[in-house]
Amino acid sequence: MDKKKADSKEKKEKKGKAKRIVKWMWTGFISLIVLVSIVFTLISLGVIGYMPDVESLENPIDKYASQVYSADGEMLGTYSQAKNNRIYSDYSDLSPYLVEALIANEDARFHSHSGVDAYALGRAVIKRIFLFDKSAGGGSTITQQLAKILYSPPSENVFERALLRKPIEWVIAVKLERYYTKEEIINLYLNQFDFLHNAVGIKSAAQVYFNKTPKDLTREEAAMLIGMCMNPAQYNPKRYPERAEARRNMVMKQMQNYGYISQQEYDALKQIPLKLDFRRVDHKDGLAPYLREYLRITLSAKKPKRSNYASWQTEQYALDSLSWETNPLYGWCNKNKKSDGSNYSLATDGLKIYATVDSRMQQYAEEAVVEHMSKFLQPAFDKENRGKSYAPYSRKEEKNIDNLLAKAMKNSDRYKKMKKDGVSESEIAKTFKKPIDMKVFSWKGEIDTLMTPWDSIRYHKSFLRTGFMAMDTHNGYVKAYVGGIDYSYFQYDMVNMGRRQVGSTIKPYLYTLSMEEGFTPCDEMLYEQQTLITENGRSWSPRGIKSSKVGEKVTIRWGLQNSDNMVTAYLMDKTSPYTFTRMLRSFGITGKIDPVVSMSLGTPEVTVAEMAAAYTSFANKGVRVNPIYITHIEDQYGNIIANFVPQMNEVFSESSYVKMIDMLQGVMNGGTGSRLRRNYAVTAPMGGKTGTTNSNSDAWFMGFTPRISAGCWVGGEEPTIHFNSMAEGQGASAALPIVGLFYKKVFADSKLGYSQTERFPTVKGYGVCDKSRDDEVVDDPSPVGIDNIFN
Repeated sequence: MDKKKADSKEKKEKKGKAKRIVKWMWTGFISLIVLVSIVFTLISLGVIGYMPDVESLENPIDKYASQVYSADGEMLGTYSQAKNNRIYSDYSDLSPYLVEALIANEDARFHSHSGVDAYALGRAVIKRIFLFDKSAGGGSTITQQLAKILYSPPSENVFERALLRKPIEWVIAVKLERYYTKEEIINLYLNQFDFLHNAVGIKSAAQVYFNKTPKDLTREEAAMLIGMCMNPAQYNPKRYPERAEARRNMVMKQMQNYGYISQQEYDALKQIPLKLDFRRVDHKDGLAPYLREYLRITLSAKKPKRSNYASWQTEQYALDSLSWETNPLYGWCNKNKKSDGSNYSLATDGLKIYATVDSRMQQYAEEAVVEHMSKFLQPAFDKENRGKSYAPYSRKEEKNIDNLLAKAMKNSDRYKKMKKDGVSESEIAKTFKKPIDMKVFSWKGEIDTLMTPWDSIRYHKSFLRTGFMAMDTHNGYVKAYVGGIDYSYFQYDMVNMGRRQVGSTIKPYLYTLSMEEGFTPCDEMLYEQQTLITENGRSWSPRGIKSSKVGEKVTIRWGLQNSDNMVTAYLMDKTSPYTFTRMLRSFGITGKIDPVVSMSLGTPEVTVAEMAAAYTSFANKGVRVNPIYITHIEDQYGNIIANFVPQMNEVFSESSYVKMIDMLQGVMNGGTGSRLRRNYAVTAPMGGKTGTTNSNSDAWFMGFTPRISAGCWVGGEEPTIHFNSMAEGQGASAALPIVGLFYKKVFADSKLGYSQTERFPTVKGYGVCDKSRDDEVVDDPSPVGIDNIFN
């Protein structure tokens, strides 16, 4: 009896214990549900972790590189943050193979879940925790991965990742699904993913790895890129091609498993070898690098403050201040604001910048520079300097070379970095004299060599430099822009940054002033040396070119055609340096000008861009048009947010135009520019002028047809680096050939639409030798007070 009671009591105790266990389990389970609910509620409210607000979810944090396009639709390059070359691509621009591969490989039930795939999550937990299967995957949906990319910072450890970051991503994923369609989520994901090699986003990735747009990717190419999404470093096709190919085939197998391709298609596709057309994204590569950098600096410029300029930068401060007030392009990003009140950013706002440059004409210009500089001019310069201890400098600098190189050393990035790090001058000097492995420029390609940094400075100074620009004479569109011989090594822009003396290319401006004051090309003068009195009371008597003509009568036309200095001095004597300065301002010359009589021979320092713009007036009936580099800017959604229109001003009268166009064509048809017709078969109506400064330091040629004004400068990095021989160093030999080659290539391409039969506009009522002129001489339309800024 006692035993039965004992057994009954034991059974009751066991039953009660079981009930308590079940009760505790239910209590624990319910508590867990409540706790999880509370946690997820707190996460959703932003109490735990970071939860973006509704506005942020509707407009996710996104940073896109801005893109520069040519007039004919070619992408020239991008502006982005460091290691973030993300370019926006719309869903309609994606290859369907990309979408199929992504869903098959990353989230097969993408279209059926609401941000979190419970089945995939449970499978991943069971396989990883209970079956120890490391290949089970993480169970993350595409939406969760997007949430991680957009909003989840890196985790310190696996527990933080599993217990905090993951739940937050689940909540964000669910919210993302509420605000976005499935297509928009896929598009956001592909636009955000980092495919390495500065290829952030699918558009950059397609360009970097295959030189294609996303829409043009084949199945196997799309599969390779999607395969990188699992681990881009592990499946980097550039570094691990075999591994990337195997991963690509696994993605295509998934596509076959889910019915996107057939078994036969899979068998055929996996046999295709991995083939890349790899093009690393670098702002130094591609067409028009100098133009792209000029646009970046100009668009991003801030309002000039005097305190930000050194004492010796007075002129630059004046020019920048003038640009801020008068140039719509200068500082555009900081002059204009987005809808949220912030300024635009080239690096993050995904702007589309439509440049005026034509990629074909840009290619011809770059080819012309390489062809002339590498095949003729540089070899001639090297030959002239061979065996000279002072090379590449002129003989008069022989005793000053160390000082010149020391100055260049202090301007180098290497020196500035060492100085910033606190390295002493003596240690820096030792470092610069120690040979190291380095890459140096050559016209035959980059060279790996052992050289001291000191010697590399002198080596690179031995290369002649150039600047070339061509623009439309009617609307100002810049069609080609070459700021130097190689942007990777020589980044100083000789089109808009560099100012050099212009030599005889200034003479047409003086002749124009003379025509405005009543001269004609047919007027004659006694050919004899002219003596003018300078500002300091000294006599100035430039020599002519034809001693045999002394004592004879010559025409003004002959003087310009032969670039004779005595005729120029004669005309300078009939006006004043101050009047001539005003005329130069009206031609668009903005730099410092000393109003002295010798300026008539080209002492002012001017940019190639200013010269090319000034010469448009000779083709445009006296109306100068400013260069236009951009037609319009769009935001990342295709909305036009800025338009840029031609800015023109009348420089001289139509009667003077008739006279000047006659004389400047004479320069090309029988004067100093005639070799362009002989050597480059340019038959189009054309005006132009050569220019050479003292000691051949600067070689210039300015040429214009009815529709294209082109200018070119050639010289050394410093004026003391130059040809000793006038034969190679003059403008007709050093600069004219680049312009000639450019025109020859442009006219040979009928698709560009330029004809050699087009004529300069005619003006009725005026004759070349007619003394009559417009009643009103054009006054100085240049910005008020510019000379007061400099003086």
